Amino acid sequence: MVQPTASAALQRFVDDELMRAPLLVDQVIEGAVDRLRQGMAGMMPHDRAVAGDLLQAVLSNRAYIVDYYVASLREQVDAEVARLASAATPTAPVAPRKSLSLSLVDEDEVAVDVEISHAIETIRSVAEYELRELQTFTAALVGDMDLAHDHNPFRAETHARALWAAAQALPLSRGFRISFMRHASLPLAQVLRKTFAGATSRLEASGIEPASYRTLILPSGSRRSRAPETTFGPDLHRILDRMPVHEAPAAPQPALEQVLQQSEAQWRRLPVDAAASEYGRLREQQRMQLVESATTAVDQQLIELLTRLFDALLGEPGLPQDIQLLLSRLQASTLRVALRDPSMLDAFDHPVWRFMDRVAFQDEILPAPGTPARQRALHLVLGLVEHLSAEPTQDAALYVRALERLLGQERQRLVERCAAEHEQIESLQALEDRIAASPASISTLSGALDLAEFDTVPADLIETDVVRQRSPAAASAWLAQCQPGDWMRAFLQGRWVHAQLLWPGEHREIWLLGDAASDATWAVRRRALLTLHDEKLLRSLEPRSLVRASAKRVLRGTLRGG
Repeated sequence: MVQPTASAALQRFVDDELMRAPLLVDQVIEGAVDRLRQGMAGMMPHDRAVAGDLLQAVLSNRAYIVDYYVASLREQVDAEVARLASAATPTAPVAPRKSLSLSLVDEDEVAVDVEISHAIETIRSVAEYELRELQTFTAALVGDMDLAHDHNPFRAETHARALWAAAQALPLSRGFRISFMRHASLPLAQVLRKTFAGATSRLEASGIEPASYRTLILPSGSRRSRAPETTFGPDLHRILDRMPVHEAPAAPQPALEQVLQQSEAQWRRLPVDAAASEYGRLREQQRMQLVESATTAVDQQLIELLTRLFDALLGEPGLPQDIQLLLSRLQASTLRVALRDPSMLDAFDHPVWRFMDRVAFQDEILPAPGTPARQRALHLVLGLVEHLSAEPTQDAALYVRALERLLGQERQRLVERCAAEHEQIESLQALEDRIAASPASISTLSGALDLAEFDTVPADLIETDVVRQRSPAAASAWLAQCQPGDWMRAFLQGRWVHAQLLWPGEHREIWLLGDAASDATWAVRRRALLTLHDEKLLRSLEPRSLVRASAKRVLRGTLRGG
């Protein structure tokens, strides 16, 4: 009997769930219709008539709504399964995301993004446990028992985008479609909760053992996919005092500098595709050699602290292998700096830590691992790391210069990208000049829509949680301080993206953003950006402090007696 492959098992699961999808959508429509009917009771006659139009359109186009939803769901899931299969094949080249044709993102498109994000959050809050449970089983289907990645193709954002696609079946204006989506979001979340639980039960009944829970990650696209940065950090000097001191070995040991040089040579010889276990084995071997070569108790404790920090740092969930390799090659150099400069433990903004944070940040501002653009960029970073490690004097000033060179590489990539978009930038500037000269704003998209203003949709159809407390002054101040080259995390066109500000227009009315993962660009109106910021769908993207998070894990380990 031929054992089925992991991809075949995942495909069977996908086919089974897609077969059940029409029934799922039918239940969602029932829930949306019930909510509409309940809301009509307290409306004024005119508003009730308009709500009746929406209700009649939903009931008359029920079959089309189901078809649109299932078609969108199938298209998204098939694309995700193909992506997972490509990622599981080491020899398969990673195809970069295709560039999208440039269009001006106005308030109407942002209104849709806001509604999709609300639907995603509703699904996550209602079906959070069931979604996490299902993730462990889909990971097992592809053999990822440590849950290094999310392999569930039926994510919350997938269903939210399918719901908006289903709304296009209504022969009404966009305001009505958004209203339908709002009324259907909660029923969708409630139905998905049962659907996810049922899928988990069927997989468990078929004998699938779930993957480990301890490394479970949030699905990509969540607002909370990256842990919020905090200003609190453990005192590294106090952790240093808790580090063990070992007895000196009986046999003479190599000098510490000699061991450091050997460590650097070992990291240079390590293949880029080495397994995580190989990384851990080498770090443990080097830790013992370094501790035994230390001549004082203080040096022993410092070596213990630095090696434990690196263990925690390189064990960061989601840190790709190519970034791990770059950071690993800095371990000997950082130890040299720490032995010369005790102030390295005083604060988390020491040049050594800032440089390491910026190296790790490359993962968030470059295309996916395996793409040529990423490989070229990280090859330059590797050259910088090797040059830094070879310098005879290892100190904070060296890392200040290295950080500036790394930022210089990023600036050069920005210059090259803006040059590639030169024609589009000229066209956008001409459009912005016309907008500024016109007494009325130029509408670049049909049916412009402001979030809380629907001329043809009564206020009673707009649920009360839509009109949110806003802070226009704060959003304007944030936008005013943005400069070309700044990185942002934004929810655009139905998904979270990391985008770089390539160009703000002279009037700062049109802004050109570039996707980190591809050569796609978005031209976005100022009001659209302000709306996204108010809705917490747009924020600055900055390097996070890896050593702060690592220090917390090391401290917890010492408190447990580790």
